[in-house]
Amino acid sequence: MQAALYVGLSAQVALERRLNTIAQNVANMSTAGYRADEVKFETVLSRTARDSVAFATSGENFISRRAGGITKTDNPLDLAIDGEAWFAITTPVGIVHSRDGRLQIGNDGLLRTVTGYPVLDVAGAPIMIDAEAGPPTVGRDGTLSQNGQQIGAIGLFTIVPGADLERFEASGVIARTGVAPVQDFVANGVVQGYVEESNVNPIMEMTKLIAVSRAFDNASTAVNDGESSLREAIRSLGPSS
Repeated sequence: MQAALYVGLSAQVALERRLNTIAQNVANMSTAGYRADEVKFETVLSRTARDSVAFATSGENFISRRAGGITKTDNPLDLAIDGEAWFAITTPVGIVHSRDGRLQIGNDGLLRTVTGYPVLDVAGAPIMIDAEAGPPTVGRDGTLSQNGQQIGAIGLFTIVPGADLERFEASGVIARTGVAPVQDFVANGVVQGYVEESNVNPIMEMTKLIAVSRAFDNASTAVNDGESSLREAIRSLGPSS
């Protein structure tokens, strides 16, 4: 009888984690380049032969690789990626990869993100832009030109599918392994004057929120019913004295 209580509680823990990811996704549905958090739930079937009770797992978080839509801005410093590649930026924690292509020219002449982090070329070096030479032109392969002269190239990188990604701030990810420079600019390239939106689907997230909330209520009811049954059993089966 107590097993039912623990199973219900494990379900509540798992559902609370799912609610937290949905809340974070909804909060970032307008964040450029944001990739949604998802939770993978699983049951260890190999243990069911030995264990009479299967508890709900708390799930494993992962970052969705699904691309977001792109919006035209006509800003020459707004860049979107067509394909599965990523920009590279340098941060206090090291190199981070991002799909947020809203860039700016810093006071020091470095090409930076809107949050101030330097954007890197394929060799991992910061990129200098002459703010007085007019807006740069960016080619599909990331090459930067001003007044018809090439001044550098924005690095594009791929991350192998299945690589463990750790989130950095809102739209950045840290990949410990599986990062390589883009070689094929047919499948991956830069589109100037566009920004990638968040890949969060607000309608789907709200639908998930309703479903998870109902499941959480059902789990709470199961826990309360289990507690009531346990108290009734103690009263009925306990010593009459």
